[in-house]
Amino acid sequence: MSTQEVGYETPPICDLLTLLLKNRRPSSAYNEVWPDIYISDATTAKDKTLLRHLGVTHLINAAHGPAHIHTGADFYWDTNIEYHGVEAPDSRHFDIAPFFYPTASFIHEALSQQRGGKVLVHCARGVSRSATLVLAYLMIYEKLTVAEAINAVCAQRNILPNAGFLQQLRQLDSNLNLQRRDVIY
Repeated sequence: MSTQEVGYETPPICDLLTLLLKNRRPSSAYNEVWPDIYISDATTAKDKTLLRHLGVTHLINAAHGPAHIHTGADFYWDTNIEYHGVEAPDSRHFDIAPFFYPTASFIHEALSQQRGGKVLVHCARGVSRSATLVLAYLMIYEKLTVAEAINAVCAQRNILPNAGFLQQLRQLDSNLNLQRRDVIY
C-alpha cells in the first residue's frame, strides 16, 4: 500500500532513471517481480514446458503481432493459458497508455481467481514494454507510486522502460494521485 501524502509530487524522469539504474545485478530470462507476476523475455514465453512448470495461467505478450513476437492465442491452444496481446513497438513515440487499464484489469482478474492465477508478461527482452505494463498494474491496483512500483520490480529484475514510456507512467502517477486526493477531500 502506498504511503502517498497530500504534498506528493510525481518525481521527474531523471529521478526515475536513477532508481532504475541503481543496484543493478544480473537478471535471468524470467523473474517473479511481484507475487504470481513474472516478467520475461520472448524465449521464455515460447517454452510451454517451463510455463507449465511455473504454473502460468495467463500470459501477456507486450510485443504482439506479426511485426514483433507472433505467438497469439493459437500458439497456446494446447495449454490452459489465457492470452492477452498488446501490439506495442518499443519506441519512445508509441502511446502505450491506452493499454494500461485493460492490461492491468487482465492481470487483476488473473490474480483474483480462486485457482491461483499466475501471470507472465513478456516482450522481446523483458525490459521495457512488459515492465511498463507491470508497473502500471502495480500503480493502478496495488496503489503504489511510480517510484514504489519501480523499486518493487527492480528488487527482482533489471528493467529500463524507454523515456516515452517513463513519461506516460509519470502521467499515470499524477492522474492517480489526483484521484486519490479527490477521495480524501
